Amino acid sequence: MMPQNLDDRGQRLEAREDKRAGGPVRQCAVTRERLAPDALIRFVRSPDGTVVPDVFGKLPGRGAWIKADRDVLREGLKIGAFAKAFKAQSNPMDGLIAEVERQLVQRCTGLLGMAKKSGVAVLGFDQVRAYIRKTEPGWLIEASDGAEDGRNKVHFLAKAIYEDVKVAGALSSAELGVAFGREHVIHALLEQGSLSDAFSIAYRRLIGFRDAPETGWFSGRQDIL
Repeated sequence: MMPQNLDDRGQRLEAREDKRAGGPVRQCAVTRERLAPDALIRFVRSPDGTVVPDVFGKLPGRGAWIKADRDVLREGLKIGAFAKAFKAQSNPMDGLIAEVERQLVQRCTGLLGMAKKSGVAVLGFDQVRAYIRKTEPGWLIEASDGAEDGRNKVHFLAKAIYEDVKVAGALSSAELGVAFGREHVIHALLEQGSLSDAFSIAYRRLIGFRDAPETGWFSGRQDIL
């Protein structure tokens, strides 16, 4: 059950934003770092004291913010960070960490679906390579369970032409299929633009809770032709 209005003062309290580098910041309830909201996960407390994640930032009431990092959140649960942040007894929902990851995946796949509907996503090995030969992509999207040979050919073609190539590999072919309305998707890309920028933020938060396999890919060059 989603929480209702939690605290009449909540919105006013969160509105007292510190300004750094021209934008709002929030303090992590665990590390005490002051970070942009895009680098944090917001949590809210329901009237019965249950704490739930609010990755989409839509739930009402006062929020507690924790850095988008699985280990930081795990430490927060260990030290009772929510009770301190809300100044009241607070009980994290069952499977809180898994629910954060689920919402982060949903955010990423939702943006990919929007990109497809807006005509700024390209799907398929041949189609992606044809696009790369003409235009620099915003993001290369490679399924975490895709074949090494195929993703290397896509990546090294892009690297041969462009200096900075961003690759997202934390989503499975089934998750990409959900995003793009197909059974499975292995290779895709996002064109540069606002949806690509939004995906950058969402993906950075996701890999705080899920391995980013692309960091270990592309160790050896393969034929790019």
